[in-house]
Parts: sequence; structure tokens; C-alpha cells
Amino acid sequence: MKNKVAIVTGGSSGIGRGLALAFAKQGCKLVITGRNEDRLNAVAEELEAMNCPNLCLKLDVAQEADNKLLVDETIKAFGQIDFLVNNAGISMRALFEEIELDVFKKVMDINFYGTLYATKYCLPHILKSKGSIVGVSSINGYRGTPARTAYTASKYAMNGFFESLRTEVMHRGVHVLVACPGFTGTNIRNAALTADGSSQGESPRDEGKMMTAEEVAEGIISAIKKRKRDIVFTTQGKLAVFLNKWMPKRMDKIVFNVFAKEPDSPFGK
Repeated sequence: MKNKVAIVTGGSSGIGRGLALAFAKQGCKLVITGRNEDRLNAVAEELEAMNCPNLCLKLDVAQEADNKLLVDETIKAFGQIDFLVNNAGISMRALFEEIELDVFKKVMDINFYGTLYATKYCLPHILKSKGSIVGVSSINGYRGTPARTAYTASKYAMNGFFESLRTEVMHRGVHVLVACPGFTGTNIRNAALTADGSSQGESPRDEGKMMTAEEVAEGIISAIKKRKRDIVFTTQGKLAVFLNKWMPKRMDKIVFNVFAKEPDSPFGK
């Protein structure tokens, strides 16, 4: 990976930050994006300390023009794109009957269309480099969960998009990886949107018992090196995917019961 150019969207915190540092350890040049300038600058300082050439861009992946700018600035700075990791994302927690439709759309715009735009503009360059396109999806891309309809829809859409794209480019040297972490200790649940679009704030889950962003990042880097088709993290995640394929009706009940026990669950006790 030495001297290859990697783009990580949503690279200012969580899994994105972990990926940026993991790529840097491999000798890559980094381009990271995010909407929080202070966090971006903090990651840039970490990359500088590792002597990693980097470009940090304050951009919104949900805006098509920002994704075109991302590619233009990357080519201007480094002349090539070898890896694109579509990591930027947002979660939500609200019943579908209560969620405002513009909140649902916001989740789709960031998680799905942000991935679509970045991939569209990066693809010509990745075809040249025969590099990798990565979608950081979720177990929700295989199994829907209650009170997360928008998040689930965005991840199912991402999985389907990449499955289709993979078959288009499979004979042209491009590697497409879909990575599905389970629950990971990041700030995604704190920033999750509620029915009216405000941030959830308090996470309903025990963050300390989850896998770390760094563990996810190392797993994704390893999967890129091996050019794997997909990777599902955690025993719980693998089990959920397996059971949902073979026992979907039973899984409906299991998943409901698990999420109904969350603090402040919309389903009550």
C-alpha cells in the first residue's frame, strides 16, 4: 500500500479516524473529509506526526458538488486515487410512524447518496489504478431493526448498489468490498437523529462492551489487502446474518425483544 492514495469520507472521528491512521501506518497518502473542522484538524495533526502526506477537506458527502470537489482536489494534490472508503454515515432512532420524512431523507442523503456520489466521481480514477472501493455498511444491511427504518433502508441500498457495481467492474481489476461492523464504540449513537431531527445525545447501549473503531479499521485494511468481497464483524453479527437467512420469522421476534429492552425504548416495557 506504500505511496498509494486513500480517500476516507467521514474521517474525522470513529471508524473513519481509525481507518485514516491505519492507512497511514501502511504508508498511504490520505485524503479525509468531514463536516467538523476542529475534528478534521485534530486528525490532520495525528497524520502529520506520522509523516503522512495528507489533505483534509471540510465537505458534506450529501452534496453532489462537494464530492466532485473532493475528487478534483485529490487529483490536484496527489495525481491518483487507489482506495475509496465510503465511511461517512449517520444513524437514527424513532418509530417510522413518528419520524418526519425530511429526517428519513437526510439519513438516505448521507448514508446512501453520499456513497453514490463519491463512488461516481472516484470510479474513473480507480478503474485506472485497479484499486478498491469500500462501503462501510452495517449488520443492518442484512437484517433490519425496529426504530431504525431509515438507517436500515440506507444500508440495504448500499449493499445492493455495491453488489451490482461489483459485477460491472469485476473483470476490469477493481475490487469492491462491503464491510459490515456490528455495534462499534463510536459517537454514532450519540449523534443519531430522533423523530424530529434532533440528536439523540445519550447512547442506549453500553459502549464499553463493543468492538473498537481501531479493530474495525484493522479488519477493513486486512480485507482490502486480501481483496475480499465482504466482511461481517463480530460473532453476534455473523450469527444475525446467518439466522436471518434461514429463520427470518424467528429473527423478527428475537430482534424485537432485544431492541424493546433498550433504555427509553419506543416500545415500552
